[in-house]
Amino acid sequence: MTILNLVGAQIKHNRILLIKYHNEEWGVPLHDDQKQFEFLMMEVMQCGLNWNMMMEKREIFRTCFENFDYDKVAEYGEADIQRILDTPGMIRSCRKIEAVINNARCFQQIREEYGSFSDYIWSYSGGKTILYNKHADGWIPASNGLSERISKDLKKRGFKYMGEITVYSHLQACGIINDHGSDCPCYRRINDSHPTVNKRRDKEKNVVYYGDR
Repeated sequence: MTILNLVGAQIKHNRILLIKYHNEEWGVPLHDDQKQFEFLMMEVMQCGLNWNMMMEKREIFRTCFENFDYDKVAEYGEADIQRILDTPGMIRSCRKIEAVINNARCFQQIREEYGSFSDYIWSYSGGKTILYNKHADGWIPASNGLSERISKDLKKRGFKYMGEITVYSHLQACGIINDHGSDCPCYRRINDSHPTVNKRRDKEKNVVYYGDR
């Protein structure tokens, strides 16, 4: 197989991963804490990089962080950091790895206070998926007032790499905000299966039109 064929096969594989993630996971209301931690830490690892890479390296992340078992990750020390850095294919950012470990400990503290991280984060939407005005038409922000408020609270609780853009991406991924387009089958499937609430746009920043794709 030539280099071009190898590159083409990798691109096709990554596209399949992205489509599968979009169709089966992204935006589906999530109430499982271990998956919440995985999704949130994937956003941490993605900071400054692209989501294609995250999909490509997802199984490596799962191996390094024991399938994102936050209780185990919270106990990690220097030897674990070095083990992760030495893992082939892993993103070699000591700061991000340390942030994941730190965030696992903060995650535990939220669970102690609220019973679960899911209960904590869903409390911001009253347990309902938010349908913001114009989002289903393709007008999607990088962050908004809700993600700003949650970001500030998470930072106050000690979380790292938890800016308002990162938090907004997590709110999309875990289904608190439904940002699928109205012409996407996932949009209606999610809305028909889960409680929703319509809201006006909220202090949105860096809005981009994703319609007519």
